[in-house]
Formats: sequence, structure tokens, C-alpha cells
Amino acid sequence: MSELSEFQTRLGYKFRDESLLRLALTHPSVAHESGETQPHNQRLEFLGDAVLQLVLTRELYEKFPTFNEGPLTKARAKLVNRSALAERAQALGLGAYLILSRGEEMHGGRERASALADAFEALLGAIFLDGGFDAAREFILREFGAAFGELGELPGIENPKGELQELLQARSPEAPEYHVVSAVGPDHDRVFECTVHHGGVELARGSGKSKKAAESDAALAALKKLREELGR
Repeated sequence: MSELSEFQTRLGYKFRDESLLRLALTHPSVAHESGETQPHNQRLEFLGDAVLQLVLTRELYEKFPTFNEGPLTKARAKLVNRSALAERAQALGLGAYLILSRGEEMHGGRERASALADAFEALLGAIFLDGGFDAAREFILREFGAAFGELGELPGIENPKGELQELLQARSPEAPEYHVVSAVGPDHDRVFECTVHHGGVELARGSGKSKKAAESDAALAALKKLREELGR
């Protein structure tokens, strides 16, 4: 299997059992086209997905100690969605080494996002079986290191007002209150400024082209402030 030695160099991991690597690269279409019971990478994909979820969940848990389940789940989803995994596979040049049926090859299987993402997860499963959890974890963190940096301080916050209320409910059942303090500019281009209060204390201010946008901006500013305080 010397043709896989170059790929292993790109991976930064040398397989003791190269048959696991070959299996990880074998697309299910090979078995479907031959009509025979032939091993392919779906079982390894299942295993690799679990290993990936565990490694990234632990890293997110440790990197963002003040985040609750909601933001952590969103951050993990951002890291492991199909397009993100396909991008990792493309960066490794994985498509060139896929073992495909003739039909899949003719229909662009080497560039298909689903095939690349599935094979990437299968590769993680193969590394786990070949070298153990520590080897898989090292590979995953090396591959996802830059992505962790791109998450920023507040990964996956799509509903700042909801996240803020959830955080404050841990302190008090009282809901945050929003007040518009100014609205400047003509009707077609007005900018609103809003404050958010809790327990009679102003937490932060925000602005936007609508009252809703200003409230969301204020909530996001309050979240950042509270996270920083909790992180100290």
C-alpha cells in the first residue's frame, strides 16, 4: 500500500495497520456497484463521528468555562457540520485517495462534499482504532486548531436576548428590561439606542436600525460584560 505513504505524510500520522486507512477511504459505492458484501467506510464513519464529538465537546467545555449547554452545542455544530468537515478533507487532499466505484468516479465523487465529510469521519475512526484515543485527539486538535480560534468569545449566539435571560435566571427569576433612550435621524434611516436593565441596574447599551436590533445589541454587550466578570 505504498501509494498511501504520501497521504500519511500529509496527515502527520503513520498507520501501523494500513488496511484501516484503506477501509476509511473505501466509499460504499464500491460494494453497491459490485453487488457483493464488501467492507466500506460507513462503520468507521459512525465510530469517527463519536470520537470527534467527544474530543471537541471536551475542548469546548474547557475553553469556554462560563458557557452553558446552548452556546456550547451551537459552537460544536459549527465545527462539525458537513461543509466544515468536507473543507478539512479537501485541505488534506483526501479526495485524491478515495476508493470509488466507476459510477461514483464519473459523477464527481472525489469532490462531493458528502463523500469527503464521511471519509474524514471514517479516517478519525481509523486513527482511533490504530493508535488509540490520544492519537485521535492529537490529530483532531491539530486539524481544528484554527477553527477554535475563529469561534471568538461567544460562539453560536443567534439569540442574544434569550441567552441573556437564561444567564440571568441563574441569579434571579426577574427578567431583564429594555428601554429605548433615543432615536435619531430621519424616519427612513433612524438609529435607536437601547439600555438593558436587571434588578434596577443598567447592564449595557446597544444601538441599531430598529428597536429590536438595538435591544439585541444591548443584550450582546451585556452578555460579553457578564461573561468577562464570570471568567475572572
